[in-house]
Amino acid sequence: MLAASSSMAGEAHLTVSDRIDPGEWDQYVERHPEGSIDHLWRWRDVFSRVFDHQSTYLVARRSGAIAGVLPLVHFRSRLFGRFLVSVPFLNYGGVAADTAEARRALVDAAIAETAARRGSHLELRHTEQLFADLSPKRHKVAMRLALAPDADRQWEQLDRKVRNQVRKGEKSQLTVVHGGAELVNEFYTVFAHNMRDLGTPVYARTFFAEVLRTFADTARVFVVRHEGRPVAASIVYWHHSMIEVPWASALRAANPLCANVLLYWHMLKFSVERGFTVFDFGRSTPNEGTFHFKRQWGAEPLPLVWEYWHAPGTRPPDLNPKNPKFDLAIRMWQRLPVPVATALGPHVVRNIP
Repeated sequence: MLAASSSMAGEAHLTVSDRIDPGEWDQYVERHPEGSIDHLWRWRDVFSRVFDHQSTYLVARRSGAIAGVLPLVHFRSRLFGRFLVSVPFLNYGGVAADTAEARRALVDAAIAETAARRGSHLELRHTEQLFADLSPKRHKVAMRLALAPDADRQWEQLDRKVRNQVRKGEKSQLTVVHGGAELVNEFYTVFAHNMRDLGTPVYARTFFAEVLRTFADTARVFVVRHEGRPVAASIVYWHHSMIEVPWASALRAANPLCANVLLYWHMLKFSVERGFTVFDFGRSTPNEGTFHFKRQWGAEPLPLVWEYWHAPGTRPPDLNPKNPKFDLAIRMWQRLPVPVATALGPHVVRNIP
């Protein structure tokens, strides 16, 4: 068991360990303002079952009461080395704590855990810089939209160009459905094809099936069909008043039909009708295509700050697809037949957080 402790004059003793009941963990996440769906304990089981990644979930306590939490997932790869991430594959994570002292104790314990495992670096996914001694990256933003109280007013707030594209999609013999795990195969057909086109290895279908099984009450799949075949699809999940779309794709051949625009309009209608107040479009690179697509809906950027501790003599990692050293690999991946890329992708992407 990992354990550490610290104290300050006049304050009760603070301890950090990896011993906690899952229910107690989730209760803290649910009530903490920095707690997100990505902090929930259930992701630990998803990462283990799908990717075979070990995790260390740290908890800080003062006088027995939880003062903060930090979920960590371990990576061990021949290609990328050893490192820890909070949390991988998702948009948020990092430290959620009541005080600066608790945050510091948790990150110190995480650094010690990384060093003990001979890791090259620790990555913490925050929405602001919390630690002046860590190296920050501000290469991504989340795109969030404050939702109207009803679908009619949401429609009125849309840009005229977007409304015209929605109408075009409605006239293009497209149908839209949403549901649960029964739609995962149609989602994956679109998603895997789009990832190949982007030159990016795709997650295994079992990852999405596991997410939908684990979060059955707070996740949905949306599928847009043309002549009975899926041409655009997404997965959404929600926590408190915010709904998020972490994965969405459309076939390039369906762009003239405005399938992707119709997909997003139906997700927004679903969100408004169920009383959510914020729609999170997911993360984007500022001023690139997906950034402008999301901004046309009225979404505003929220800075993301990923903070890094890295071992002496090393630098923070650069696994960004824009890194020139990946250009050749991306071009080669784009030339693969979709079934080949879909078969190979999960073996590669499991080690790319």
